Amino acid sequence: MNKTLNYISYQSFPAETANSLQTISNLKYLNRNNYKINLYFPLREKSSSDNLDILKDYYLFDENISIKGLDHPYPFGKIKYFQKIFFHISHYLWAKSITKKFDYENYKNEYFFTRSDWVLYFLAKRKFNIIFECHQYSKVRSFVFKKVANYKNVKIIFLNELIKNEFKNLFSKYSILPSAVDFDIFNNYEIEKIENKITFVGNLLRFGKERNLDVILKAFSTAELQKYHLTIVGGPDSEVTKITSYLKNNNISNIELTGRLGRKEVVEELLSSSVGLLINSHDKHSKFFTSPLKYFEYLAASLRVVAIDFPSHKILPNQENIYYFNDNPDSLIEAVKEAFNADFKDIEKDKISLKTRADQIIKLFEDK
Repeated sequence: MNKTLNYISYQSFPAETANSLQTISNLKYLNRNNYKINLYFPLREKSSSDNLDILKDYYLFDENISIKGLDHPYPFGKIKYFQKIFFHISHYLWAKSITKKFDYENYKNEYFFTRSDWVLYFLAKRKFNIIFECHQYSKVRSFVFKKVANYKNVKIIFLNELIKNEFKNLFSKYSILPSAVDFDIFNNYEIEKIENKITFVGNLLRFGKERNLDVILKAFSTAELQKYHLTIVGGPDSEVTKITSYLKNNNISNIELTGRLGRKEVVEELLSSSVGLLINSHDKHSKFFTSPLKYFEYLAASLRVVAIDFPSHKILPNQENIYYFNDNPDSLIEAVKEAFNADFKDIEKDKISLKTRADQIIKLFEDK
């Protein structure tokens, strides 16, 4: 008999975020392990949808996952002002409401999976078997973790060792699982690589802040990188317009912005590239806690990677394919040249695949 896994998220679907893609991709492979998957999330955005066909088309998957969009009669997502305050209030109230729908007698033998602090808090107190996937540190998370640390029904997935260290030794049942890649979406294309093409894929803003693209634009405007073509894939449109205007005003012709693209088009861009660019903001989360999904997609497309020298990047797998730069144009120029002059070193695909990651998640669930 199939086991049931209930994934409760405060994310919105579909959404142009790596987090939403990671959630759907994980559920896809958990479903393939004979788990009945139920995804619960709030319909808090105008674009939110629990139509399975829409999500299948958006995220490129075929599995029949049960999608259950739920009412969200709270201010976050509807009011433009005081977003941070309304997020915390709305998140707490929604989590408290949704978790009441699960009575213990009917759901005690099922598993629960979440990245929501408050879903973890309310379900842990009611003794449900739950895994929390931890992607960053926050004061709210620290508070909740201390409240549930002694519950035997709680297990934690940390994206890397640096995140785990932020919470000391609170939990005895945990696993450290970096992000991983869905090789399915890279296997059905025959696209020739463009020798001097380097690509960056990602949101041009992180937590509403710019990703420090100035160094990138300055480096690629120099004569030393003139022969290399940089493609920047991502939004929002306001940033694309601003950067495009800058390129035009400064006569920079070897940088192209595509704006946001669908999953299929993103894969085609990566497969036609030779090098991938990994940059980030200079906040604590980016420096220490991230395990970028785009990095694993770069590897799946056999790209060498030029990455800013952050501790979080230094602990990623397959370091032999990364060429680091410091936050200045000269350092970036040297890293780009080094990457293009190198060959891609073969990787063990099983070690970074979502199939393997799903197997490890199931092992953690079933470990008594």
